[in-house]
Parts: sequence; structure tokens; C-alpha cells
Amino acid sequence: VQLQASGGGLVQAGGSLRLSCAASGSIFRLDDMGWYRQVPGKQRELVARVSRSGSTNYADSVKGRFTISRDNAKNTIYLQMTSLKPQDTGAYYCNADVILDPWTQRAFWGQGTLVTVSS
Repeated sequence: VQLQASGGGLVQAGGSLRLSCAASGSIFRLDDMGWYRQVPGKQRELVARVSRSGSTNYADSVKGRFTISRDNAKNTIYLQMTSLKPQDTGAYYCNADVILDPWTQRAFWGQGTLVTVSS
């Protein structure tokens, strides 16, 4: 199973970016998926998660500015980021709880995509 993240880049404060993460491989079913952010010297932290049914939860710091969504037919999640702030800067990692078969569940991580917000 591979998670391919894309969409990071350099943006000015107040701008917007859209991240995508597509899962591929031998997948029986995708359950919860999410985005995490990491900056140097700090632990990876939750940004947003979405269940298979579409229920979402967000870090307090991004509520009202970021929107997570998913397309189950494409095994893809998105993170629409608006009103970006310099403190949103970091490497964004996609995570997925993957049901490999009816008896096996594993968590997978994608490669990070870098988001840099300049002031």
C-alpha cells in the first residue's frame, strides 16, 4: 500500500493551498484517514482526520480555515487550506487506517509534502 501526497508549496500568509493524498495497492477498505504536520524538533501533530462516512475532526488551530474531505471511489483525501499563517508551515503527512483483509488492519504513512507560509 502506498500513500502519495501532493500539493505542498510556498505561499504568502493569507493564501490558500490544497493537498491531496491518494492511496493505492492491495486495499480491502480504507477507514479513517488524516493529515498530520511536523516541524523540526517537534512531534508530529494531528491537523485533521476524516472517517469513511465523512465525519471530521480538526486541530483547534485550523478550525474554520482548513477543510478535509475524501473521495472513497478514488481512495483519496484532500485538505483545503485557506487563510494560511506562518505557523502552518511544516511537513504535512498523510495517514490512513487500511483494512488489508477481513482480519488485518494497519496504519500507513505517506511521504511528507512541505508547506511553507511566508509572512
